[in-house]
Amino acid sequence: MQLSREDLLKAYRQMKTIRVFEERLHDEFATGDIPGFVHLYAGEEASGVGVCLNLNDNDYIASTHRGHGHCIAKGCDVSGMMHEIFGRADGLCGGKGGSMHIADLERGMMGANGIVGGGPPLICGAALTAKTLGTGGVAVAFVGDGGSNQGTTMESLNLAKVWNLPVIFVVEDNGYAEATSSSWAVAGDAVRRAAGYDIPAQQVDGHDFFAVNEVAREAVERARAGDGPSLLHVKLSRYYGHFEGDAMTYRDPDEVSKLRQDKDCLDLFQKRVNEAGLLEPAQFEEIDRDVATLIDDAVASARAAPVPSAQDLLTDVYVSY
Repeated sequence: MQLSREDLLKAYRQMKTIRVFEERLHDEFATGDIPGFVHLYAGEEASGVGVCLNLNDNDYIASTHRGHGHCIAKGCDVSGMMHEIFGRADGLCGGKGGSMHIADLERGMMGANGIVGGGPPLICGAALTAKTLGTGGVAVAFVGDGGSNQGTTMESLNLAKVWNLPVIFVVEDNGYAEATSSSWAVAGDAVRRAAGYDIPAQQVDGHDFFAVNEVAREAVERARAGDGPSLLHVKLSRYYGHFEGDAMTYRDPDEVSKLRQDKDCLDLFQKRVNEAGLLEPAQFEEIDRDVATLIDDAVASARAAPVPSAQDLLTDVYVSY
């Protein structure tokens, strides 16, 4: 299915926003003003955006510790995210969650998650709700290659198939989990594992937005039609370490520079769209300027915002029905 020009512009804007957001955070974290840990999504933008462009406000996603890109792709407020990461009282979670626990249920973002493999069980619950209430919604669990080895992920695959849930499992395989090559740590591959549960699965090049978007569209359509879960094995690359401060001694010294040169998903997107004559270079340049201003304003606003008060420690602890 060919995407409209509006879809293409939205996709580029979201991918560019993620890239600039993450690269700015890389610089800001080095100042020591951001509390907690930060795990950056730069280089993986085509996966989150390619999947989420097929979703709507009735759909839910669950993320990983590397969740900023998923948040932006699902439509979370960028300034609210920046405030949250800086630990400010007006952040999306009141400054209490920080980078690894951003959530926005109004946008269908169930949260980033510091627990490896923590998202798949949550998303099965969201999918069961959608199926029971007949909302037509689908639920997407993003998980890394390391998280794909967790028992929670295996149990969720089984549950999703047994209950025929409208779930898409997206394994974002950057090849290293934290710092160990998946060729050493992952037996077989995600597609063959899914076959063991009789779940349709495809492997896709995560540097190619259009390839990801197409296989995700097919999986979402299957889920909405009541045909059950699917799995996407997305092979991609991150530009930064597992966490900010990771020296990446497990990677070749020139590996990232070659990835940026040859497999940058933003460059590949622009090249393909320009060659097809679908958008003009000036349209990309306008988005680039808009995004730069958006991120500058978000950082300035976050730095000036108040931190939570002592009284805020006792809020949001217990749920009330």
